Amino acid sequence: MSLSVVDTTPLDPLAAPLLSALQREYATRYASFHKDNGESAAQEIARYPAEAFAPPEGAFILLLRDGAAIGGGAFKRYDARTAELKRVWTRDDVRRQGLARRVVQELEQRALAQGYTRVYLTTGFRQPEAWALYTNTGYASLFDMSLPPEVHVHLRYGKDLLAPGRIDTLDDLRAKEVHLATR
Repeated sequence: MSLSVVDTTPLDPLAAPLLSALQREYATRYASFHKDNGESAAQEIARYPAEAFAPPEGAFILLLRDGAAIGGGAFKRYDARTAELKRVWTRDDVRRQGLARRVVQELEQRALAQGYTRVYLTTGFRQPEAWALYTNTGYASLFDMSLPPEVHVHLRYGKDLLAPGRIDTLDDLRAKEVHLATR
């Protein structure tokens, strides 16, 4: 089984099953929070135009195994020195193989090559696997970890690509306020 990384676009037909699965995952995990039958998840997936994830300011990659997309992710411009990770995802049946870590590493390499020195992202309060991924790949939590995750709704993470582990360069990315998740 061969694994390859392909630079492409969210409009690539190979990306469609992956993005559909991601949308279903969002809808399922947040069903009790968003009682809209998955409409919020669909809106989130469609939130950004494909051009946002295209060079020179963005990237969209797929991990292919034997020609099928098994993982992927993207980044877009957050500010002049910061790329924002989006849509990091692996298929359910291939999780726990280090594939999401590979996606993050590939995106970081592309961000550096495109002139970014930091990476920022948010993940949901019901995605503990994502929290672990970002923590284990050197991202700093940019929210008050003494509070329950659902208090924040969107959990912010950041990483200085030039000096991993340095967090003072990320202060402007920290959450300024807490938004309560309501049911």
